[in-house]
Amino acid sequence: MKTFSFLLTALLMSTIGLAQNIKSVNNIDDSKIALQGYSPVSYLELGIAQKGQKEFKATHDGVAYYFTDAKQKKAFEANPEKYLPQYGGYCAFGVSVGAKFRVDPNKFVVKDGKYYLFLYDLEVDAQQLWLEGNHSQLAAKADNNWKKLSRE
Repeated sequence: MKTFSFLLTALLMSTIGLAQNIKSVNNIDDSKIALQGYSPVSYLELGIAQKGQKEFKATHDGVAYYFTDAKQKKAFEANPEKYLPQYGGYCAFGVSVGAKFRVDPNKFVVKDGKYYLFLYDLEVDAQQLWLEGNHSQLAAKADNNWKKLSRE
């Protein structure tokens, strides 16, 4: 009985660790739905923000992604890494300065086969700050910071 109890405790602890890890590398809430339900394929292939539909859902690494149609879902399933947002969907400008911020899914930039999402509120338009800066330098800073931030 002690062995079973120990195994159950170990399994529970590893599940809790996995849930925390999913949230550290993905900008999701408890629903585990990426991009607030927006289609990652629409960002990258069409250059627009489009809400996906529940009936066209795929799961990758424990996170759900919604798509506008079966064709988008199939494209994602064939190569999910291609369609994942930079920095787990956290604000790219925020990551470049060492912080994780939720995003407005309508604020994004597509560049070099990747897409970057941004915070927007009345005080800060992070997308505009990114566009006014040097993309390569900001992306390099964000890439470097993400190594640490993705573990927090």
